[in-house]
Amino acid sequence: MKGKTPLATPLGDTTIESSPYECIIVGGGPAGLSAALVLGRCRRRVLLCDNGQPRNAAAQAVHGFFSRDGTPPAELRQIARQQLCQYDTVELAEATATDAWLEGGQFRVMLDQGRLVVGRKLLLATGVVDRLPNVEGIPQFYGQTVFHCPYCDAWEFRDQPMAVYGNGKSGVGLSITVSIWTKDLVLCTDGPPRITPRDRARLETRGVVVRADRIVRLEGEDGRLQRIVFAQGEPLPRKVMFLHTDELQHCDLAGRLGCRRRPRRSRESDDSQRTNVPGLHLAGDTSRDVQFAVVAAAEGARAAFAINKALLAEELHRAGRRGHGPKTAE
Repeated sequence: MKGKTPLATPLGDTTIESSPYECIIVGGGPAGLSAALVLGRCRRRVLLCDNGQPRNAAAQAVHGFFSRDGTPPAELRQIARQQLCQYDTVELAEATATDAWLEGGQFRVMLDQGRLVVGRKLLLATGVVDRLPNVEGIPQFYGQTVFHCPYCDAWEFRDQPMAVYGNGKSGVGLSITVSIWTKDLVLCTDGPPRITPRDRARLETRGVVVRADRIVRLEGEDGRLQRIVFAQGEPLPRKVMFLHTDELQHCDLAGRLGCRRRPRRSRESDDSQRTNVPGLHLAGDTSRDVQFAVVAAAEGARAAFAINKALLAEELHRAGRRGHGPKTAE
């Protein structure tokens, strides 16, 4: 990736760079790549840090992203990175950000390569990690016939026998959503169902069957789910399963910097992706509930727009303080 290397000073095993970036972006998924593109085109000096561990690594294709529907995630990222190469304002670091803090009004970000970088603004686009249920077979089929997002993957299995793994309101909600794509749907609660009479009636309205038996394992071949095996009763033939998964932040640099948390564990940001920490922005799965690749890309672009405006306002303010403001005609 193009970009000038800043002046650096060694200190033990750490290289401290004395020339700050205008924005450091942590996370090389759709949000981070989109933000880097917009800021690079604004002639902003940007460092994009990417450790190559995307949330959708197991996915076969990205869906719902217009003009790129069905593109493998790795190919989508590669296209974006290639397009960034024409901007000498953007530098790509194959690295993990291990720590971040504010010092002297600027962000210090420690990378795992022993490199300490400095930025006027910081955009975190690190995403989340799905915590899969402890059920034998789920990792074997995950990304091929076991998914978490029906909007992304249900179309390819429409009108086929489907299952939802979940319980309580989250399991009910996911089941009702999945029922758009099939009339043969079973909600597997993997134990006693925590479903209110009202929610059970809603499930019945959509034709969703509830099965409460404990799940022993998922079976199939070559990544294709064939059946769900229970501790009691007959196996359930299914072609696909959707999970309501718990999510963990890929990293919590935002928390270390003092960013407020939402009730559902994501970090809080406004409509411009700004946080309560001045200069800190969030974009992508780390900030919002609608976790589509195209939405993440839009959030990255919106964050970049806000960051560029903030940088410009600071530059105008500094110029005014130095007496270099616009002159009026006499």
